[in-house]
Amino acid sequence: MSSKPKVLVTREVFDDILEYLSQSFEVTSNQSDVPMDSETFAQKLSDKEGAIITLSDRIDAALLTRCPNLKVVCNIAVGYNNIDLEACTRARVMVTNTPGVLDDTTADFTWALILATARRLTEAEAYLRAGLWDGWKLKQFLGLDVHHATLGIFGLGRIGQAVAKRAVGFEMKVLYHDVRQPPPEIEQICHAHFVSKEELLSQADIVTLHVPYSPATHHLISKKELQQMKPTAILINASRGGVVEDAALIEALHTKTIAGAGLDVFENEPKFNPKFLDLKNVVLAPHIASSSRATRYKMARLAAENLMAALTRGNPPNWLNPF
Repeated sequence: MSSKPKVLVTREVFDDILEYLSQSFEVTSNQSDVPMDSETFAQKLSDKEGAIITLSDRIDAALLTRCPNLKVVCNIAVGYNNIDLEACTRARVMVTNTPGVLDDTTADFTWALILATARRLTEAEAYLRAGLWDGWKLKQFLGLDVHHATLGIFGLGRIGQAVAKRAVGFEMKVLYHDVRQPPPEIEQICHAHFVSKEELLSQADIVTLHVPYSPATHHLISKKELQQMKPTAILINASRGGVVEDAALIEALHTKTIAGAGLDVFENEPKFNPKFLDLKNVVLAPHIASSSRATRYKMARLAAENLMAALTRGNPPNWLNPF
């Protein structure tokens, strides 16, 4: 019998991450990468001291009662709305995330969405692939200029700052709104100006969201906010599903209340509102903003290091609920 602590890795990770963990732990892993239903997850976790999980794994009070040995849960993500932090604290279960390592990659992808949406790239590609292109036309797929436009950023945290810095090359005016203003030097580095929510919505040509999901940000963008945007403006969401009211956005896109949207996240993902598929003025991606090989490796490695530190020293570096 192994005397090593037992840990669970709920989804496929890189082989050398498992080798690293196996040096100190008895590892149960899911390299087949088949998502576990809640009952299977509870059974697999019931005798474990630690777990490396993803956003599709829900940690709540009911689950914790079935896992008396659990000491740490390590999310491979920055956000942690899949975890009931208060319940974990009551159960003395440490929770960690993977901040910092994905900021630039997510900012890069945000710009991919901005450019693809503004210039109607996926719509034009579908037209070409369908064999409909019969020659150059002056007014074909007219889009929005990104250079010299006004960029509005909700949330000037690490990722929002990285997005703002990339706007410099496009000589954009950058506005932002946040519940907590960063220090003046951050505003200066980002060339960003604080405005009210209403000012941002009414003035920005491109609105991009970089806020965590919480009750305070649930449906931050809904029908009211979409109606405050310019009809020529586009909305970008690479933060979390639920920050935008998808049904309201679909209606706004259908009625041309706004010109377009670029989305990497959705309410109730991986399920999402199928009416998005009927729209040509939306760019859709399956939650891949951090998905470069280097960054996803760093995320998995950091989660593993958090697990190692939690179970060997009791003080992981990215501890969200210190007790």
